Amino acid sequence: MIRPHARGREENGGRMRIAVVGAGAVGGYFGGRLAQSGNDVHFVARGRQLGALRRDGLRVDSPKGDFSLPEVRACATFSEIGAVDLVIVAVKAWQVPEVAGALTPLVGERTAILPLQNGVEADGQLAALHGARVLGGLARIISMLAAPGHVRHLGAEPFVALGELDDRRTKRVESIAEVLREAGIRVEIPPDIRVAIWEKFLFICSVSGVGAVTRAPIGTLRSRPETRALLEEAMREIRAVGLARGVAIPPDAVERTLAFIDTLPPDGSASMQRDIMEGRPSELESQNGAVVRLGRAVGVPTPLNRFLYHTLLPMEARARGARGANGAPGE
Repeated sequence: MIRPHARGREENGGRMRIAVVGAGAVGGYFGGRLAQSGNDVHFVARGRQLGALRRDGLRVDSPKGDFSLPEVRACATFSEIGAVDLVIVAVKAWQVPEVAGALTPLVGERTAILPLQNGVEADGQLAALHGARVLGGLARIISMLAAPGHVRHLGAEPFVALGELDDRRTKRVESIAEVLREAGIRVEIPPDIRVAIWEKFLFICSVSGVGAVTRAPIGTLRSRPETRALLEEAMREIRAVGLARGVAIPPDAVERTLAFIDTLPPDGSASMQRDIMEGRPSELESQNGAVVRLGRAVGVPTPLNRFLYHTLLPMEARARGARGANGAPGE
């Protein structure tokens, strides 16, 4: 079957045709801003979120300005949309392998795929099936779903970094960055996208793991000497793993990440922490679990991340309905 290819931006009146896969707190915010600025945005959602988007549209509360989109394009399947210029993959990291194989109806001759997951493995998982269409990407934002169809941006300047996986400065990367900027989103095309992804990983993985174990907000984690030391130790383990895997993470990355944490709202928390605390499946395997797994592969010890991962595993297993040898949930 021959599918129509995604139209270029110039052929589409300056707009970009975009599919947002995962219309949650991250996809809902960035997709909403892109739709607000005039792009042809299609949200792929399910369950109550899909119903709310179809019935009431999208509402976003944000320090950058509240807005509502009474009507949005919300779909349950990729085949309802067809080929697009840009696919933003905003599902949870553990959902990427499943989603990767289903993206084909969205992919035309010029489609770019931009993953915005927490973690360091999503681009590789997507590229295994979609090759050079896949970019490296990351997002920084503290947001949550207040209710179906209602995103609440709580803090941190909404930010996206993107780049070719070989770090070439291409026209498609420049074009996507321009569209994001026009939507009021701060954008960076870093000289090394893998370094940028791992630097974000230093932040999100340490805050997620230490926050989930202590059940404390960011303000507490950074202000108590004991928990601040845990954050720093977790980051240093992550940096060591990245360096051993050939990622040139700068020597001052840990100090800069701690300084960034000091700027965040004190009552903020990471999505993995909230998921674990509320009994939902989380990104534990893609964050602290990945540090342990990737560290083992390159011979780098990760004792603190191993402790965080193993301590949180019973709660993760319970959330996923796993049972131990004696039939008790989560063992």
